[in-house]
Amino acid sequence: FAGFGSMQSRRTQVSPVSRSSSRPRLSSVKSTKRHIISQKNSSSLEPQPTRVEKICKSLRKGLNEYLETHQNELDLLTMQQKDMKRNSRSAFLYDLDKQIRTTERYIRKLEFHISRIEELYESYFIQWRLRNGANNMRQAYSVSPSTKGSRETLTEINRNYRECTEDMCVIERTLEILLGEFYIRMKGLFGFARLCPGDHYEVLIKYGRQRWKLKGKIDADDKQTWDEEEMAFLPHINEDIEIKVAEMKGLMTVLVGTVICESADFFSAHPQIMIVDITDLGTIKLQLEIVWDPFDNDEVSVTSGSITKFSLPSRKGSVYNWTPP
Repeated sequence: FAGFGSMQSRRTQVSPVSRSSSRPRLSSVKSTKRHIISQKNSSSLEPQPTRVEKICKSLRKGLNEYLETHQNELDLLTMQQKDMKRNSRSAFLYDLDKQIRTTERYIRKLEFHISRIEELYESYFIQWRLRNGANNMRQAYSVSPSTKGSRETLTEINRNYRECTEDMCVIERTLEILLGEFYIRMKGLFGFARLCPGDHYEVLIKYGRQRWKLKGKIDADDKQTWDEEEMAFLPHINEDIEIKVAEMKGLMTVLVGTVICESADFFSAHPQIMIVDITDLGTIKLQLEIVWDPFDNDEVSVTSGSITKFSLPSRKGSVYNWTPP
């Protein structure tokens, strides 16, 4: 995980949590729906292939971790089932069989999810290569002598360039639907001598159009009380996470520090602890726990058939069948 501040780089540590997550699935924590969030990206028709490559690489890794974890769980349950059958412990076989079927369904769901992402990834970079080819031809025709035929060809090239650009942006938004959810849990501030009993702090976490503002108090027994503990965020391809921490002094609010964080490493099957240096010297740190669920509860069904609207074969033909006048 990489975090960086507005003035200079900040040290950020992320470590996996060995225990399994026991978070409650709260419906009230989701503040913004997916289709609303995507409106910001839809207004900008500029694809981000480097970012897509990075996100998809991390996404593959996280999904394969989930797949391996559940496959190991299935193997263990199957072994237990065989032992129970030999020992005639039929009282437990029904529940165990239900667990096995549930795990098998989840594995099939993961495998299908991975195949959808791979299909979109392949389609995206086909469009990227066609777009680059169209751009090279556009540059070549723009410096060649202008004739009626060359102007017509240049118009066709520009049209195909725009279509490839639009298709790449559509695929980016479709991929975002398949990124699941991040659950960010507040673990507290750490500042040694900087934190005193009675101090009040406000933490604002922004991720695209999603915002989470929480307030906390430092208690006399070195404990901390926060008005909220967990928030669900829908991942973005082209957005960073911004964290602001401010100290509340009466009617005044004093900014302690701001950090911009990269979220690509959050795609992990295991809960992660993130420690962020809020101040330049690291005298105040913020600790968060990040849990990634590969499936969004409100995920829109995206089938392989939706990719056909990009008309990849016809686009490829229209790019490579251009001939000079």
